[in-house]
Amino acid sequence: MPYREQIPVDKGIDNTAKLLIEGYNYITNRRNKFGRDIFETRLLGGQKAICIAGEEAVKVFYDEEKFVRNGAAPKRLRQTLFGENSIQTTDDQKHRHRKELFMSLMTKERLEDMNRLIERELVNAIDRWSNDEEVVLYNEMVLLLTSAACEWAGIPVKQDELGKVANELEAMFDSAGAIGVRHWKGRVSRNMAESWLQQLVQQTRKGKVEGSKDTALYKMAWYQDMNGELLNERIVAVELLNILRPIVAISVYITFVALALYEHPSEKEKLMNGDGEYAVLFIQEVRRYYPFFPLLTARVREDFLWNGHDFKKGNLVLLDIYGTNRHPDIWEHPNTFFPERFKDREESFYDFIPQGGGDYYRGHRCPGEWMTIEVMKVALDIFVNKMEYQVPKQDLRYSMLRFPSLPQSRFVISRVKKL
Repeated sequence: MPYREQIPVDKGIDNTAKLLIEGYNYITNRRNKFGRDIFETRLLGGQKAICIAGEEAVKVFYDEEKFVRNGAAPKRLRQTLFGENSIQTTDDQKHRHRKELFMSLMTKERLEDMNRLIERELVNAIDRWSNDEEVVLYNEMVLLLTSAACEWAGIPVKQDELGKVANELEAMFDSAGAIGVRHWKGRVSRNMAESWLQQLVQQTRKGKVEGSKDTALYKMAWYQDMNGELLNERIVAVELLNILRPIVAISVYITFVALALYEHPSEKEKLMNGDGEYAVLFIQEVRRYYPFFPLLTARVREDFLWNGHDFKKGNLVLLDIYGTNRHPDIWEHPNTFFPERFKDREESFYDFIPQGGGDYYRGHRCPGEWMTIEVMKVALDIFVNKMEYQVPKQDLRYSMLRFPSLPQSRFVISRVKKL
């Protein structure tokens, strides 16, 4: 007989309120309470959900024979963050076929193109910031990342429309864990952005928009599905947003880069005019240490037994991203900011998962993770080596209840000077 045991249960008819109240720490708090990396709860209208964390949990979560993503993401996330019928909601060959499209945009040359755009935007921004008494860094990063992302993707945006586009893209990821006004803002923003991009796709297919064949707009507009048919224009718009939105969301990580430099001033000396090796260690530690996205969802494909527990077909499963990146079985002194932990560290698809785990090309790991790291490297180099600024008194606390989290002040800088 296969080994089975009863897993702990977080009692309650529906514990969604607890999840919202405890935020990033909901799963970790119960793992600590139960002394297990697996427990059962009820969420999202009282449906049974199994919460898991740790390296072995990541491995099983990304086993395509055991889990599917279709039907796993709550509708409110599809209405704001992902979009309907997006790559995040597909499985098997359909997913791999569309993933090839996304990964074709992440070539060395195209990543270098983005680096040049980000550096240009930031260097130009320093000149503007030097004339301002104070600058809200997060807000500025949303704007300049929107400008760079649209240009990189081949999407024309007029200068007087940039702020509107930036607000819409920011609202989509800012509403990911929101209820009330923030959620509805995200839904309205997605609907407006999808309509705009759908019209642009139509114009592209009619030859009315010129651009490089290497851009996201061109490749996605002319992408053929497994049946050799062009994607519905609305779905192309959804997938274009799944390029633009994550790039703009890097503004959250860059704000935490600035916060890390402020909270750990000794790090700046190690980063100044370095060869880039330590910069990568620093960036990886920012991605591990600070909260970005709390968890991922999937549903059980077919019944299976794991760690003594029966997973039944259709069960909702939540993987604890934040908790895995601070898991004491993986990380020594997990609550300490220590970039050197990444030096000579053997890379794994399953123990460091700020943007998901598993294989980049076949699985559901974020296709833009390489770009995230590259953009953060450019921003870090400029903050450390190409500008001076002061950090005035402000509220730099960040909430563990807000998805995504940000410093309360959005990180204000002053007396900016170009070096």
